[in-house]
Amino acid sequence: MSERILTTLSALIVAAAAAANAFGQVASPKTAVAKSWIAPRTPDGHPDLQGVWTNATLTPFQRPLELGAKEFFTEDEAAAFEKQRIQQTDVDRPEARRAGDPGAYNNVWFDRGTHTVKSRRTSLIVDPPNGRVPPMTPEAQRRYDAFRAELARHPADGPEDRLLTERCILFGAAGPPMLPEPYNNNYQIVQTPGYIAILPEMNHDARVIPVSPRPPLAPNVHQWKGDAHGRWEGDTLVVETANFAFNNQSRFGVSYLDGMTDQNLHVVERFTRTGPDTILYRATVDDPTVYTRSWTVEISMTKREDSLFEYACNEGNYGMSGILSGARADEKKAASASR
Repeated sequence: MSERILTTLSALIVAAAAAANAFGQVASPKTAVAKSWIAPRTPDGHPDLQGVWTNATLTPFQRPLELGAKEFFTEDEAAAFEKQRIQQTDVDRPEARRAGDPGAYNNVWFDRGTHTVKSRRTSLIVDPPNGRVPPMTPEAQRRYDAFRAELARHPADGPEDRLLTERCILFGAAGPPMLPEPYNNNYQIVQTPGYIAILPEMNHDARVIPVSPRPPLAPNVHQWKGDAHGRWEGDTLVVETANFAFNNQSRFGVSYLDGMTDQNLHVVERFTRTGPDTILYRATVDDPTVYTRSWTVEISMTKREDSLFEYACNEGNYGMSGILSGARADEKKAASASR
């Protein structure tokens, strides 16, 4: 009995000494919180990503050219930039309305958030280091220029000539990659042992991602949101997506890129729960026949208690008929003038 007691006491002393040594190290309050927080788990043992999240942010997609090589704001610089961005994006300010142009939505409908990302980066793009989308390949640039020239001559021969957003097919928010829009930047994530479902508020088309082995689609089968497959790497959900449908118009949202992708697009997303109310989202875009190199975005997603609201894309329901009929009217007017 006494021998067992001595052994137990010795173990306790060793454990106490180790704990004292660990706690004796100086750590900031943030570090202490980070070390003490443990991500909640689903019944199958993986981090629980479920809930409603938002990626609304005032941080620009690409780094403004005037910031040069500056990767991060100081705290004061971030506050000044936030104030400036709120003023610049206010569509109700007098100078934002051109004479005779009533505009589209007024400012109450926009929801870009009120802060930059938590890291205070100067752009959502974290690679390349300049915070900008890399140039297109020469062949992709040639195709792009040819398409734009033809579009200028025939802007609306049919719905296929218009942006995917105007056709209510795909928005940058839906992804992949999931990029912030001027509004409706909310997502609901639901987990089961075999699948992850992500419902974007914009454009109400859920991504259902298998996280168990499943054969990929045949190479000749293409989809607007691609063919996604997920897996867990430690506490990070990794989602790889390929088999995208080709489209000359931008698939990354009208506010960010006036470019294109093709059927060789490949996107790798990473979801990491970093705090009670935070998911760190990183996505790497690789399209070797369009861009000269891959590029990566990093965005903080914040948990919110609100529910998703139904998004009705009336541009596709009503606006498209106006766009096409307006183009026909312009053609008739031009024909009459030439006669």
